[in-house]
Amino acid sequence: MNFKKEFAEVLAELLNSEKTAAELELLIEKPKNAAHGDLAFPCFTLAKIKRKAPNLIAQELSEQIKAPIFEKVEVVGGYINVFLNKKLVSEKIISQIITQKGEFGTHDFGQNGNVTIDMSSPNIAKPFSMGHLRSTVIGNAIALIVEKCGYQPIKINHLGDWGTQFGKLITAYKLWGDADKVRANPISELLALYVKFHEVAETNPALEDDGRAWFKKLEDGDAEAVELWEWFRDESLKEFSRIYDLLNVEFDSLAGESFYNDKMDRIVDMLEEKGLLVESNQALVVELTEEGLPPCLIKKSDGATLYATRDLAAALYRKETYDFVKSLYVVGHEQSLHFKQLIAVLKKMGFEWAGNMAHIPFGMMLTGGKKMSTRKGKVVLLEEVLNESIEMARHNIEEKNPTLANKDEVAKQVGVGAVIFHDLKNNRMNDIEFSLEELIRFEGETGPYVQYTFARACSILRKANWQADAAVPDYHTSWEKEWKVVSHLLEFPNVIKRACDNLDPSQIAKYVIDLAQVFNKYYAEVRILEESEEQTARLALVYSVTEVLKEGLRLLGIAAPEEM
Repeated sequence: MNFKKEFAEVLAELLNSEKTAAELELLIEKPKNAAHGDLAFPCFTLAKIKRKAPNLIAQELSEQIKAPIFEKVEVVGGYINVFLNKKLVSEKIISQIITQKGEFGTHDFGQNGNVTIDMSSPNIAKPFSMGHLRSTVIGNAIALIVEKCGYQPIKINHLGDWGTQFGKLITAYKLWGDADKVRANPISELLALYVKFHEVAETNPALEDDGRAWFKKLEDGDAEAVELWEWFRDESLKEFSRIYDLLNVEFDSLAGESFYNDKMDRIVDMLEEKGLLVESNQALVVELTEEGLPPCLIKKSDGATLYATRDLAAALYRKETYDFVKSLYVVGHEQSLHFKQLIAVLKKMGFEWAGNMAHIPFGMMLTGGKKMSTRKGKVVLLEEVLNESIEMARHNIEEKNPTLANKDEVAKQVGVGAVIFHDLKNNRMNDIEFSLEELIRFEGETGPYVQYTFARACSILRKANWQADAAVPDYHTSWEKEWKVVSHLLEFPNVIKRACDNLDPSQIAKYVIDLAQVFNKYYAEVRILEESEEQTARLALVYSVTEVLKEGLRLLGIAAPEEM
């Protein structure tokens, strides 16, 4: 159902191979003003080839365009504007959606290639804060979008379960910890110990040395260090799984940083064999001067390995295990330098597949204009925000629809959906200032607004007792009143492709808001349930809107309740 492609093919035939249909398709635009048609072709690039003014070329070509899919062709300056045949196109697209249902908008250009997605990655023994929401929901939506385009996503929760911070935590626990308190309330107790460590270390810097020493013991397999670390990890995973259940996010792998502890020597050996390791201030680095980057630190002076060493081991493991066609890292933009270094080192090692790795950065979640900091105890807990949003949704339901069945489930879907949508509707590179009021607002451009529009459309279909049938011979309408909604439905496959190409879920979030707004305007102007010869067409349109809204929300990781 690619009308841009059909228009391009018509033009290519008229131009006698002066430009291919594929080249022409890239030039075709969708006019911002509907009065200028459904598609527009700018003739300016043909001026040099034809040695004529663009408006003359446009005039000549427009007179030759004859295709049943276009009901009108106009020239405005150097543009050929075409108006699609509303009846023909509407009935084609509505029948396609009714037949394909949730499969509408699916692409196959991924050809089943594996895409690893490094996402979420909270630190164990620390609370799951709002700061971790972004990587989790952006990564989950990207996984769903690439799957819709024919790839096989592999979601990896690269848990922060290794590093000097665990030496610090063990030090703090040994000094001030109480086993019973930790068992009773593990995450908040461990966080309090971690915060206390940094407060005391400000006046007693020797504490930092103790932290490093305990981490070295952990790396070397010291029994006490390993036992404490495993305990902290297990307690954290129990807490995290509760939050992931709320968000309805699952993973294919929980291989965190510790998983690569026995895989790093191989990386160091390979770097040595290739003559890439250089000593600098008693540490080992890979020089990246030619790449315009600072050196990549591989081993500290005390022999402890680093974040970069583990990520090199992880990249190689993922390539050997999953043979990915793309490897994505959904990590905040403050890590951009690290990923540039990581990819540059792998390329220096001779791994061409490093060119298929990409960092998918995003802005920060801020409080009072500043980044949330676990170290200083300044965090907003994600679980508390989700629970408050669910409670507000439950309150709204009790107020407006107290007899609703499955109230608790719908409240959860709406409350969690509000939090996810608030994040995903923003361009991922933008920082987001945390505001609970803004986050759980249900009016305006929000997830609950889209969910409510879907539920309203489902209600219309229930009242009409309407059954989807793709084989209706004639819808008995010109589709004039419905055209704005139809033209939005037409865009869905293109929006999915753009979201996949740009790895940007906000494209889909903005699309479902636009579709919901256009549909609500149509609903306000047209009596859908009034018996008329146009009713079948109108109900078919409503059904198509429900399918596309539901699928759009699904691609964002948000449920679509049929009643609210």
